[in-house]
Parts: sequence; structure tokens; C-alpha cells
Amino acid sequence: MDSASRGRLVVISGPSGAGKTSVCRALKQDPRVEFSVSATTRAMRPGERDGADYWFLSVEEFARREAAGEFLESASYNGRRYGTLRGPMADALARGKVFVLEIEVQGTRQLRERGVTGTYVFVVPPSMEELRARLERRGSDSPAEIEARLRIAEQELGASGLYDHVVVNHELERTIDEVRRILGLSILGLSR
Repeated sequence: MDSASRGRLVVISGPSGAGKTSVCRALKQDPRVEFSVSATTRAMRPGERDGADYWFLSVEEFARREAAGEFLESASYNGRRYGTLRGPMADALARGKVFVLEIEVQGTRQLRERGVTGTYVFVVPPSMEELRARLERRGSDSPAEIEARLRIAEQELGASGLYDHVVVNHELERTIDEVRRILGLSILGLSR
């Protein structure tokens, strides 16, 4: 990142079901924080909105935008494409915001390889058994998809060295408080 940027980049990752999206939802309540809206080729889940949760793109549209260089990073995950658009990040940093990217491990690896500086946080489950239980409770994946997510999670957990901070999500509210502390967002009394 350009050292003249007034804002700060934060990358939050974790295996599917570890709680990263719930942590990010809580951080969205802070007016100092802005979030990247990732693009994806996956199907919209119940309750999600296009342009708010993700930009839901066709495979063809994603490929076109990727070829045009519109993504800061992009990755394949479980047979689907994900990516972070460049423009919104530059704008938020110029306005002094804490800009949060909620991305997959592959995307984090790309950012690290490109020398993108920021605070990198990895949210992990307390155990694989608990991760399985969380994925099953979520109810959005078939048993085969859950098995695939668990295999991917095992691989992702091996990449924890890419991150500055690893936060074990035993209990969501404590995890949110820990991430806020890491990011220096609790000092103005805005945590819960």
C-alpha cells in the first residue's frame, strides 16, 4: 500500500464456518470501518443481497472483469470464484477509513506476495468437530459440501503463518471483542 494512505487495510480470513462473517458484521457497526464487497460466482444464500453481501456475478462476467484488471486479488474456492475490486479500497483509504477485506486464504497469499501491507487476522474454530457442527447448523450446504468445506478448512488452517493474528472463536462476543482490540477499535468506546 502507498505509505501516504491515511487509512488502514485489514484482512480477515478463516475457514468457512469459523465465524469470520459474524465478526465482520459486528465490525460494520463502527463508523470508522468500511468493508469491501467481494464479487463471487457462487449462488446467493437466503437473506443475502446483491451489492451488499457480495456482488453476485456470472462466471463470464467475473472472467471479463478479471481480465480487465479490476480485481486486487481473486481466488477459486470450492469450485467458485471470489475477488476484491480495487477502486473501493483506494477510495476508503484516502478518506482515512479502516478498510476490511473478508477474503479466502488464497487471496491473502496473493496480497502477501504482492507486498500489500495491513493487519492480517485469521479467525479459526476451536476444533474441527466444532467446525463440523457449525456448518451443519448453518443448514445451507449438503453433506457432500460440508465434507468439502472441512477438507478445505484443514488446508487453510495450515496457512495461519500468513497472518499477524490468529483468533480462536470459542465464543462469538469474546472473539469480536478480541478482533476489535487487535484493530484498536475499542478505544473510543464503540465496542458493543
